[in-house]
Amino acid sequence: MKTRRILISCILMVVLIPTIDAKPVLIGFNDKIDQNVIKEHGISHYIQYSIINAISTDIPESASKILKKHPKIKYIENDVKIQIAGKPSKPAPSQPLQQITWGIARVKAPKTWDNSTGNNVKIAVLDTGISSTHPDLTVSGGINLVGTSRNSRWSDDNGHGTLVSGIIAARNNSIGVVGVAPNAQLFAVKVLDTYGNGYISDVIEGIDWAVQNNMDIVSMSLGTRTYSQALNDTMANSYKMGILLVAAAGNSGDGNLSTDDVLYPAKFDSVIAVSAIDYNNIASVWSAGGAKVELAAPGVDIYSTWINDGYANASGTSMATPFVSGVAALIKSKNISLSSKEIRNVLAYNAVDLGDAGQDRIYGFGLVQAD
Repeated sequence: MKTRRILISCILMVVLIPTIDAKPVLIGFNDKIDQNVIKEHGISHYIQYSIINAISTDIPESASKILKKHPKIKYIENDVKIQIAGKPSKPAPSQPLQQITWGIARVKAPKTWDNSTGNNVKIAVLDTGISSTHPDLTVSGGINLVGTSRNSRWSDDNGHGTLVSGIIAARNNSIGVVGVAPNAQLFAVKVLDTYGNGYISDVIEGIDWAVQNNMDIVSMSLGTRTYSQALNDTMANSYKMGILLVAAAGNSGDGNLSTDDVLYPAKFDSVIAVSAIDYNNIASVWSAGGAKVELAAPGVDIYSTWINDGYANASGTSMATPFVSGVAALIKSKNISLSSKEIRNVLAYNAVDLGDAGQDRIYGFGLVQAD
């Protein structure tokens, strides 16, 4: 049970319901969030979103069945778990001399740095947080949305968020690595816990925060197999508001081209779904494929920043996603007036086609390119 939301009274009754019977749900309203409906049905502890007409709370299954029949309710769905989309990492020695990793070179990021390094572009990294002390990273701000927390303690206690952030914007200095867009502004939106797990409601709240804080790009190296109307609406609305959304396709690929393995939110129309390739520009067998794959990026044996001021190697579409986010930042920084839709079109146009001509189910439009 998700402990941050506690139902203190039952629906259509005046007795208390044991919280052990309650389950985390997302409740969507047809037109607007109706406070009268919420009060009438005894829901007193909930989180309300501004990006969609929905709330998240904990209620029993029996209460959900009753509330679903209300004419002002659009949907009630389970608030399911969402996880990181990365493979196990291999920690490496801390603070080695700086290197241009194969992935950074492959997307041709260094060729753009004379004209664009990501300046003035805000990127929200929805993940496990970002190390607040790493000498190769500068974090401009953030928020912790895990559990009952709503505070600024967004530092990473897993490593995953720090690793993907380094791919996006590790500083161009004398140590470690350099990111695709080294001068982009990183914001740590902690929606996943120390084990790399979170809930759809956390991601929705993270997008809410990104909209309210004027982010340009949201990078999401996470996913779930479960469709969520609330999550779909959130992504669609934020994209319409001008935020570019990038997410990992997932690591559930089975090598069968007819199988659609892409996870949500990457599978939504409003989100760029990213698959992973290796050093030889071949898609990894575990990289999810499907009609919604839009771009491919390096995702095997990727070296980047890690917690405890260190560095690590990792593989997964989690690693591929921040390459696309970083390249998008370079494009945006060079022409700040470009809309999210226009940046998306540029990314597709500049991609190197690796598979069947045009967009295919493995590589999308192809390997993302900064130049």
